[in-house]
Amino acid sequence: MTALASDTGREVRRRNAQRSALPVVGVIGELLITAGVVVMLFLGWYLWLGDVIAGSAQNDAAADLQQEWAEQSPPDPGAAVVPAVEPLDPSLAPVLAEPTAIAERFATIIVPRFGEDYVRTIAQGVGLSSVLNDPETGVGHYPGTAMPGAVGNFAVAAHRTTYGAPFKQLVDLKVGDSIYIETVDGWYHYAYRGLEYVRPTAVDVLAPVPRQPGTEATERILTMTTCNPLFSAAERAIGYAVMTGWYPREGGTPAELADPIAAVR
Repeated sequence: MTALASDTGREVRRRNAQRSALPVVGVIGELLITAGVVVMLFLGWYLWLGDVIAGSAQNDAAADLQQEWAEQSPPDPGAAVVPAVEPLDPSLAPVLAEPTAIAERFATIIVPRFGEDYVRTIAQGVGLSSVLNDPETGVGHYPGTAMPGAVGNFAVAAHRTTYGAPFKQLVDLKVGDSIYIETVDGWYHYAYRGLEYVRPTAVDVLAPVPRQPGTEATERILTMTTCNPLFSAAERAIGYAVMTGWYPREGGTPAELADPIAAVR
């Protein structure tokens, strides 16, 4: 009788303990679910909405710079505004002087394939805090590489994810796509040639002739670098383009930029 009562008591205590534990487990489960939702919302903001907001701010900053240049060289009020159709030979383009100050903004990059409103500012340097993570810049020029208009390799870098992701669509470019570098003097036109993936240590992509250190350059090359794959820095995606024309500002905006939708059809 005593043994039976003892067993019954233990069973009652065990069930009471289980019932007491259930609310605790439930609370912990709810907390974990809530934490998971918060993390997902943060990642959604950081990796998508944050890029949208930062990208819009970078576009606005670049548009302000374009407006400033346009106001410096206003068109003749009596002349008809006609988009420039035929570019001049690249050899006629002025060679832009390399900025001496890090983070100095000197150009914008326009890529019709990336969208009709895509334009980003290019600043001197590739430091994270000073240029690549800047909310109004995003694209940086590798100091010591060529400048627009010069024979050699004009090399730039930008993020593929976060901080506006200026080069998110770099791997989607097609051979022949136009890339414009705009400065106070006008538009340098480049035609996209191809893409390759390299290790982060492959600094020879910055050579005057990419991947061929010691070779004398004969072309005006644009090299665009970004991380690969998405959300990783294990590799670098490298896009190459060659300068094919020059549009001086006094000659009018390139026709392709006057109809950016048609430009990517």
